[in-house]
Amino acid sequence: MKKPIIVANWKMNLIGQEAKNLTKKIKGRSREIKGVDIVLCPSFLDMEAIAEILKDQKDFNLFLGSQDCFWELKGNFTGGVSPSHLKSIGCDYVIIGNSERRKYFQETEEMINRKVKFSLLAGLIPVICVGETIEERRRGVKDYVVLDQVSSALRGVNLRAKQKIIIAYEPVWVVNSAQTISPKEAIYMNKIILQRMIDIYPLPLVSNNIRFIYGGSINLNNLNSFFEKGLTDGFLIGQTSLDADKFISMCSLIKEQ
Repeated sequence: MKKPIIVANWKMNLIGQEAKNLTKKIKGRSREIKGVDIVLCPSFLDMEAIAEILKDQKDFNLFLGSQDCFWELKGNFTGGVSPSHLKSIGCDYVIIGNSERRKYFQETEEMINRKVKFSLLAGLIPVICVGETIEERRRGVKDYVVLDQVSSALRGVNLRAKQKIIIAYEPVWVVNSAQTISPKEAIYMNKIILQRMIDIYPLPLVSNNIRFIYGGSINLNNLNSFFEKGLTDGFLIGQTSLDADKFISMCSLIKEQ
């Protein structure tokens, strides 16, 4: 199994000192957890301050990530944030195609595909989010929807030996809700995503350069169930990542597997 990873998506929940304080708390305890890569994704405005706090932490597997990026490296794109800019301030990961970006910002598969390409070009590791809505699930087309999202995001992406990608299966209908998905279903979806990746890339590249993680309804009580059989390499965590103690406890549980 690949080295586990846990990505904390803080969304638009922390402002200034709040983000710094949480980062410092996590940093203070991260040395206890050397067997897990931990990625913190604050808002754009807080990224440089968080990068400064984390600048000496990469030896301890604590990294800076971005919640999004633009689909070009530079140009006349008012309000856009370049992947190159993110890399220059110490960012290593970027979340792409999150369900909230798809819903509230009407991001298309073409936009997501271009973001993946330019993120890789800038030297970032894209965390590509895929997942079905409740309507698609009820119609029985969830497999087709997710596989199409994976294929569209990676269309024309010629992954090189040193480049890495993370695929995050995050069913839209469980995000920010009390609904849950069974670990068995999540593992099943990771299996079919893995098969699609093998269709796209050589097996050694898939084995060494691509991680498969899960997001949605994860907490301290059910984490172990989702992390079985080595088919999930980690998690994308939202609300729980805002609590330092709970978040570190989740990281510790992953380390112990």
